[in-house]
Amino acid sequence: MAYVIGVVLALVVALFAMRTGLVRDRAFYPTVMIVVASYYVLFAAMGGSGQVVLLESIVMAGFVTAATVGFKKSEWVIVAALAGHGVFDAMRGSMIENPGVPAWWSAFCLAFDVVAAACLAWIIVRRSDVSGPAQSE
Repeated sequence: MAYVIGVVLALVVALFAMRTGLVRDRAFYPTVMIVVASYYVLFAAMGGSGQVVLLESIVMAGFVTAATVGFKKSEWVIVAALAGHGVFDAMRGSMIENPGVPAWWSAFCLAFDVVAAACLAWIIVRRSDVSGPAQSE
C-alpha cells in the first residue's frame, strides 16, 4: 500500500504543479527534492539520536547540493537526484539505522521519488518539444 500511495501522491503533486503553473518556476522540483531529503533528518530527531541526525544531515546536504546544482545548471540533475534518492531509500535501512523512520516510509518515499523524477523528466521533454531546446540545458 505504501508504494501505491507514493505513486498516487507523486502524480497528484505533478498534476497540481502543472495545472497551477508551479512547474514554470524552475525552483519547484528542487524545493521538492530538498523537502524529500529533509524528512530523514526529522525522523532522526524524533528518534532521539544525535549521531543519526548528524549522519542524515550529511546525506541531506548531498541532495541539497544536487538540488542547487540542478536549479542553476540543468533540471536533469534534479531528475537524477530524485531517482537516486528513491534508490537510496530502498537501501537506506541497511546503511543507516534511523529509529524514527516509520516501517512503511522507505517504500512510500521510493515510489514517490521515482515517480516524481519520471514526471519531471516528462515535463522537461515536453517543454523542450514545445519551445525547442532549453536555453539552460
